Formats: sequence, C-alpha cells, structure tokens
Amino acid sequence: MKCHRLRHFRYRFFPSSSNTTNFALNHTSLVLRQNIGYFSALFLLGLMVASLGPTLGELAAQTNSPLKGISFLFIARSTGFMLGSIFVGSIYDRLQGHRLLVIGLLILSGMIVLTPLITTLWLLTMIFLLQGMAGSIVNVGGNTLVLWSNREKVGPRISGLHFIWGVGASISPVLMARTMVATGGIHTGYALLAVLTLPICLWISRLPSPAHPQIEQRQADEEAPRALVVLIGCFILLYSGGEASIGNWIFTYATTTRVMEAQEAALLNSTYWGTLTVGRLAFIPIASRLRPRFILMTALGGSLLSALLLILGGGTRPILWVGVAGIGLSFAPIFPTILAFAERRMTLSGKLTGRFFACSSGGAMIMPWLIGQFFEARGPWVMLWTVLTGLLMAVVIFSFMMSFPLRRAGTAPDTAAGKAE
Repeated sequence: MKCHRLRHFRYRFFPSSSNTTNFALNHTSLVLRQNIGYFSALFLLGLMVASLGPTLGELAAQTNSPLKGISFLFIARSTGFMLGSIFVGSIYDRLQGHRLLVIGLLILSGMIVLTPLITTLWLLTMIFLLQGMAGSIVNVGGNTLVLWSNREKVGPRISGLHFIWGVGASISPVLMARTMVATGGIHTGYALLAVLTLPICLWISRLPSPAHPQIEQRQADEEAPRALVVLIGCFILLYSGGEASIGNWIFTYATTTRVMEAQEAALLNSTYWGTLTVGRLAFIPIASRLRPRFILMTALGGSLLSALLLILGGGTRPILWVGVAGIGLSFAPIFPTILAFAERRMTLSGKLTGRFFACSSGGAMIMPWLIGQFFEARGPWVMLWTVLTGLLMAVVIFSFMMSFPLRRAGTAPDTAAGKAE
C-alpha cells in the first residue's frame, strides 16, 4: 500500500517524459480538431454573408420591392449582428462554447432555408434580422473560442480564421450565380448552404469546449482607455462599412452601369472576396515580421488609391477589375491587424471584444443601407464616393489612435501578431 501511494505521488506530481509527451500530443490533436470546427463554421458564415449580393435582384423580384426597399435587408441583418455581438460575448463567458456555437449554426441554417420562400418584404426583413443574430453567435464564438484554444499562437490562428471566412465569401457569389442559371432560381443555392451546416454542427458537438481563461472582467474594462476604445470602435465601423459596401453593391454597380453582364459581374464580385482572402493568407507570415501600425498605414494607403482609381476610371472594364482587386487586397489585413493593434494598448476582455464586433456590424449595416437610399436617385457612383469618404475618415481617426502608448512592459501578450512597436 505504501509503495502504491509513492508511485501514485510520483506519477501525479512528477510525470515521466513519455506521459508528458502523450499529454502534449493529445492536447495538440484536440486543438487541431477544435480549429477545424471553428474554421468550418466561419467558412459557412462567409458563404452566407456574400450570398446576398448576387441574389439581391431575385429577392427584390420575389417580394415585389425596388432596390431602395430591398436594401433594408442589409440593415436588418447587420442589426442582428450588432445586437447579438453586444450580448453574446458575455454568454460565452457563462455557457459551454461549443453548445452555444452549435445552436447558432442550427438557427442560421433554418433562416437560410426560409430566405427563398418568403414573398413579403417585412417578413423577409425579420428573417434577415434573426439570420444576423445567429451569425453573431457564430462570428463572435468562432473568434473567441480560437483565442481560448490557441493561447500561444493567437495571431496566425486569427488571421487564418479570417482567411477561411474570405474563402467562403469568395466562393459564394459564383456558387449562387451558377445555381441561379442552372435552376432558374435561388432555392437550390440557399438549400445547399443550409445542408453544409449539418456536418459542421455534428463535428463541433462531439468535441469538448476549450477552458475559459481566468481574466478579471472588471480589471480588463478599467485598463482600457475609453477614448481609445471609442476611436477603435469608430475605425472598425468605417472599415467594415466599406468592406460590406463593396462586397454587396459591386455586382449591382457593374451591371447597372452596363460595364459588365451578370456573369462577369458575379466573377468580379468573387474576385473582390478572393483578393480579400489571398491578402489575409499573405498576412499570416507578414504579421510576425511587421509592426501592426505599419501594416495598417500601408493597407489604408492602398485602399485610398484603389478607391480613387475606381472613381476616376470605374466606368471601364480594365480599371474596374484592377480597382476592385486592389481594394480587396488592401482591405485584407485591416481587421485582424486592428485587433492586434488594440491588444498592444489594452486588455481585450470578452465584453470589449463583443463591442468591437458590434461596431463592425453597425458599419456593415449603415453604409450599405445608406448607399441603397441614393443608388437609384443619384446614380451608382454614390457607392464609390461613400466608400472613399469612409476611408478618409478612418485615416483621420487612425492618426489619433497612434498617439496612445503601448501597455506597460510585461502585460502584452506574446503572440505573433503582437510585435512590439
């Protein structure tokens, strides 16, 4: 009995190297499987978000609504994203993350199935509101759970997560356009998106949720400079508005100006999401070598130049292709990098991260809706001028953000995306 107790004590507190190695391997395997689930969920979310652009005309005809009226779908879905993002971060702090993520995916699947079946605008608007709320559960949950499960390699994993979201968004317009041509409607495309949800839910539900990090919420909120929080929130709002505006209106812009036919415009729409995706893939190794503020300055400069190019020559096909690809590449690193920039200057609690995602949803709601109100009355060029104005305002805000110092030594996380400035 005494020998047994000694042996138990030795294995409990001084495990052998083989046991330690096996534990490390099992933990690595678990984290890999968790990441597959999170990446798959964000891939599906990218498919869903980008599917609205090519189907906008069909949904308008389905509900007998003008483009000005159907643009309320943008504001409804983004309102859902915003409201969900405000509250869902705190819910993830209290419940098992995987259970909540699966619930969000199932609700999202149901709303996707109902989308091509609704023939009244007000009811379709409610469907998109619920779709946005379910999407916020997936979006905030995917990002939060990646942070919790990848403690030592957060930067590359977050960049990879946004990359895989871009993969889904780049595939979606072509997928929806081709199914519309093949079937003469939008039912098949939306049904396919709903079916893809089921294996992802099954995969995630069979895995344990990552442990919640031991972070004091009150301390995190106290450490965050309020002025900086407001500036970063406004910056994210403007950036997300520009990203959503190009992604959701470039198809309609290209066809309305008669620069392109529907098939080529769908390819242009996919090119935008594709360059956004390629840029995020390229950002993964770059994030560990360049300072966040340098990446942001370069990305903002490229975005401004691309927007100006589109305004000056967007009525011609070659310039439209170059400008859209350029703005997609320039937009790519901004959102992951602004989170790294913020992490260097404050403690990002779950509550604070949720607020930033709410700002992102607000931008994706307000700017596309605003464009829809003037698109037919003032002409399609209003889309490009709105995006350019938002970018100029973001540059001004960023100049103020750079005046805030880094957190005191020893508090910054040791991640690839958190290179000292």
